[in-house]
Amino acid sequence: MLLTGPTGVGKSYLAAALAHAACRADFSVRCFRLPRLIDELTRYSAMQKRSALFKQLARADLLVLDDFGLAPLSDQTVRDLLEILDDRYDRASTLITSQLPLDQWHAYLGDRTVADAILDRLVHNAYKINLKGDSMRKARSTATRSRTASH
Repeated sequence: MLLTGPTGVGKSYLAAALAHAACRADFSVRCFRLPRLIDELTRYSAMQKRSALFKQLARADLLVLDDFGLAPLSDQTVRDLLEILDDRYDRASTLITSQLPLDQWHAYLGDRTVADAILDRLVHNAYKINLKGDSMRKARSTATRSRTASH
């Protein structure tokens, strides 16, 4: 599943709710903000155990990657992402949230052959949901200020 849309519309909230439902249904779930996954990949690489992390991620019934597209990715990270997604392709579910519209993902990944391979594994069989609307955080903040001012 690919959840896209502007900041604050509830992408991470929906992803967390779906992950929680999967856990309650006794599926194994791993969740990462993409920057944290990159940190984990770096840490496992330093310990020369990157393949162990790949195996862990491949075994999860659901892998949630939140905040895809917020920071540039190194060539190694893009190759690692391909390995992760290739291990999961047609075997397990992956949910990605992003503020980037899908038509910008190829450029974000660097317009390289690896980007083609990643997108081929992600986009073609995916449910794509593009959320629209105003930021829920902004609306909640305005409502909180209104309640505080009236007391």
